Amino acid sequence: MTKLFYNDKQIIGLDISNTGIKIMAIDTKRWLVLGYGSIDLEPVKVKESLEGDSSYLADNVKKLLKENIIGTLPSNHVALAVPTAKSYSRTFTLPISVEKNLKDAVELEVDQYVPIPASTLYIDYQIIERTKKEIVILMSAISRSIVDKCIAAAEGAGLLVSVVEPGMNSVARLIKSTEDGELPTVIVDIGPASTDIAVMDKGVVRVTGGAAVGGNTFTLDIARKMSVALENAHQLKVLNGLNAGPRQTKIKSAVESSLNQITTETRRVMRYYSERISEQRKLEQLLVVGSGSNMPGIGEYFTNELVIAARVASPWQKLNFGKLPEPARQLRPRYITVAGLAIISPRSIWK
Repeated sequence: MTKLFYNDKQIIGLDISNTGIKIMAIDTKRWLVLGYGSIDLEPVKVKESLEGDSSYLADNVKKLLKENIIGTLPSNHVALAVPTAKSYSRTFTLPISVEKNLKDAVELEVDQYVPIPASTLYIDYQIIERTKKEIVILMSAISRSIVDKCIAAAEGAGLLVSVVEPGMNSVARLIKSTEDGELPTVIVDIGPASTDIAVMDKGVVRVTGGAAVGGNTFTLDIARKMSVALENAHQLKVLNGLNAGPRQTKIKSAVESSLNQITTETRRVMRYYSERISEQRKLEQLLVVGSGSNMPGIGEYFTNELVIAARVASPWQKLNFGKLPEPARQLRPRYITVAGLAIISPRSIWK
């Protein structure tokens, strides 16, 4: 991994997921988007690329940079996000006496809670809280193979990777900066094919989970159960959704099984946070992000099902696209992870 030799080089966000690649540059002093772009990927080919030859990813990063950039990218130094579902994040408490041997203590936790060998992972950790008797550790672990393939794809297109993190950490950074991010917050990131779930407290991701359903799943559910074409199903999802109306009952019935998978996993994550991480700090809000958040009424659905104040996050009110053409409203949620990457300060990486 390339290290910056100076800390004033702008960091560009690069988000590689199973369904697409997004890139964005933001002037954080003005919250001005300088440049952005995206390219869709075939999930099967992404899987093959992560398991073998990464040329498919590299070719598409090159194509994105050559053909799909709106505005300008002032640097080739990137912060890279890998899919949260491919990573393991956990918060745990240790006695302060182990701090001198913290690396060994963290590796023991990894051996106990991560289902693959530590030798196949990149592991990072930091102390996020400290008392006289205990320290609270945030640990993240990502498959070495996946990280190496994503870095190779970026570097094959002439980019220099300065930092790698799970996508949910990027989402949390943006929400902390644009919403009430210090509150104990549940984040539900509904992507095209999967959903990532996390609890963020004081701007730090404390626990994560996931479900193997996403926005495309909702579209397929509506098409199959209402006997309509996929294009019509998508329109029903984004125009009618779960809002009150003559079609609400049918649409809700169609997507209910998939939504139940998300709410079941969200309850598990919320319960884990409340029982094992923080009994004192009550969860205050749930924010829905991602491409699947464009289904009207989904915030109210989570409010009713999970008995917590829920809404769709709106970080775009703070971001300014200036003279650049803005992404279509229904496409904006796909950029939330890469926007969180693009606001990383170079000085915070190399402090």
